[in-house]
Amino acid sequence: MPPGAGLPQSVSASVGGLSFEDILAARRRIAGGVFETPCRESVALSEICGARIFCKLEYQQRTGSFKERGARNALLQLGAESKRRGVIAASAGNHALALAWHGRDLGIPVSVVMPQFAPLIKQERCKALGARVLNHGSNIAEAKVRADELVTAESLTYIHGFNDPAIIAGQGTAALEIVEQVPECEAVVVPVGGGGLIAGMGLALKRLRPQVSLIGVEPERCASYRAALIAGRPVRVESLPTLADGLAVPEVGELAFVLARETVDEVIAVDEESISLAMLRLVESEKGVVEGAGAAPLAAFLAGHLAHLRGKTVVLALGGGNVDPLVLSRVIEHGLAVDGRLVQFTAVIWDRPGGLAELASTLATAGASVQDVVHERAFGGPDVSRVQVECKIEVRGRAHAEEVFKALRARGIDVLPRPLDPKARV
Repeated sequence: MPPGAGLPQSVSASVGGLSFEDILAARRRIAGGVFETPCRESVALSEICGARIFCKLEYQQRTGSFKERGARNALLQLGAESKRRGVIAASAGNHALALAWHGRDLGIPVSVVMPQFAPLIKQERCKALGARVLNHGSNIAEAKVRADELVTAESLTYIHGFNDPAIIAGQGTAALEIVEQVPECEAVVVPVGGGGLIAGMGLALKRLRPQVSLIGVEPERCASYRAALIAGRPVRVESLPTLADGLAVPEVGELAFVLARETVDEVIAVDEESISLAMLRLVESEKGVVEGAGAAPLAAFLAGHLAHLRGKTVVLALGGGNVDPLVLSRVIEHGLAVDGRLVQFTAVIWDRPGGLAELASTLATAGASVQDVVHERAFGGPDVSRVQVECKIEVRGRAHAEEVFKALRARGIDVLPRPLDPKARV
């Protein structure tokens, strides 16, 4: 469909200097340079969530996130001299990747400053796309300090990842597509970091479908938007390590916040267990590799925060898919544990020939798959005739785990289940 086709071109609104027409113009501007991503109904997630779920697959953009929309829109509006000198940004990865890709495509030099512990896959991909990558600080705010220094020293143009009108307008184009793709939509759930995506989407969505609920989701370990709501303005919060690293912005953007608070109906914070479980569900149900930030909307459903949307038609904006493979493997294992399908326990058996074989045989008969077994003699307690065996098994779920434990106890094997540590980090 051509940019803007089927949309009421006369609709007008301006908040914080940004209008709905800016979003329509951004759509026309980036057409052909950014994908119009699918918004597919998911039968599996609909059954899990108790709502009719559609997924806006923004992680299928060339660089794996919605950030391309704003990046291309901003780059195309630069003057000739700014294009020649180049641009710079502080980014945990996705904004940097988007600038690197479209900067290369448009012939604009790009520099990015990433926090020291930004995902390696994002750093390496930026370099492969020709961007200059610098590491500084432990979060976005600290990385920006270094980027600002280079703006002055090298006369570069800073392109803010979430607090720039051109960026916000570009991100808002995703909402134009959602309205066309799922006209019966009753709610849209969007990840929130700096606020640029939900601000742009909110401006577009509420002008076209004011009755649709717009819900934001951020990680509990960096809930800067909710802190801003309480304070009435953006404030700095402590940013702790989170699976949703793309949302770990310690202070929401001022312009983004001004826009978003006019259109966002609710903002939810989700814990790490819900995020890891959401990533696992998306791998299993949708065959999609989605990073923690992108999986946050589904995490809100899985955590039980969106029960009021049961039975409704809901779009989940899956914002990004750039996750380090090593992190993904740990997330999957952790998600299985959260889901009760990977279980750890200590079995106390007789330290005699056949003791371990009896344990293994019982587990096999009960349908459990053994992942790991470790004997513990030296620190197993005062009874030297018994030995502790640390076991990790894969089961179908919590009910099956209880069946396995019951079978073990029936054979005289003591079982000490090891609960998942809620303080453990993936």
